[in-house]
Amino acid sequence: MSRSTIARLPTYLILTAWSVVVLFPLWTLIVNSFKPQKEIFKDPFGLPKNFTLAGYEAAWKTGRFDLYFTNSIIVTLISLVLILAVGSMAAYSLAKWKSWVTNFLYVFFIAGLMIPIRLGTIDLVRLIKTLNLQDTIWSLIPVYIAMGMPIATFVLTAFIKDLPSEMFDAAKVDGASEWQTYLTIVLPLMRPALATVAIFNMIKIWNDFWFPLVFIRVEEARTVALGVSLLFGQYRTDWTRALAVLSLAAVPLLILYVLLSRQFIKGLTAGAVKG
Repeated sequence: MSRSTIARLPTYLILTAWSVVVLFPLWTLIVNSFKPQKEIFKDPFGLPKNFTLAGYEAAWKTGRFDLYFTNSIIVTLISLVLILAVGSMAAYSLAKWKSWVTNFLYVFFIAGLMIPIRLGTIDLVRLIKTLNLQDTIWSLIPVYIAMGMPIATFVLTAFIKDLPSEMFDAAKVDGASEWQTYLTIVLPLMRPALATVAIFNMIKIWNDFWFPLVFIRVEEARTVALGVSLLFGQYRTDWTRALAVLSLAAVPLLILYVLLSRQFIKGLTAGAVKG
């Protein structure tokens, strides 16, 4: 064994231990979703002896989770697209125009990271009622956009400021307008930062329970997070079905991370090493 390998051995051990800590709850969740309820309590960490899909069948056929998943996917996708579109344009403006107005707007956006949006729940309820959006999935989208804009503006503005100014000067010399510069130069280069923003915001939007609980009372507009909460009763809980639904709810997040993991890591490490 070489000296370099020995020197890296503590790092490998720490990362392996951390991976086990992170993956163990996911393993427990998935394995128990295929067990009958009695077996879950008898052997919660072992492989299923009596393999069953009853939890998934009950969740999909009788629990109306196909509807809940559809609602969550619609809300999440529309919110993410608008957050990335509006956030990237705002970040480009804040990064390239230097004035006290843009500095004030940047601080205004950053303040959203420090002030929880739930503090304005009462005013948001009044606004949603005024717009006649209560008990619809469309009531969630404006709130999620407002919730995601601060982190989007913060990450994307810092990323654009790190881009070389010579690139923008060359675009001006070639006669490109600001809109053309944004679409053809800046937007393709922002893919790692956009992936980072998308993952951060999707986790918050997909798992949000508070605003669906406050805004939505009808079953047709429920999201996955709200639907899962209905499975946990005061005196009895169908753990097989609950764990099956939680396993399904984790699938979109895992798919998004797998698809964007490379860009996500690039976005996190952007600017960490200067050449």
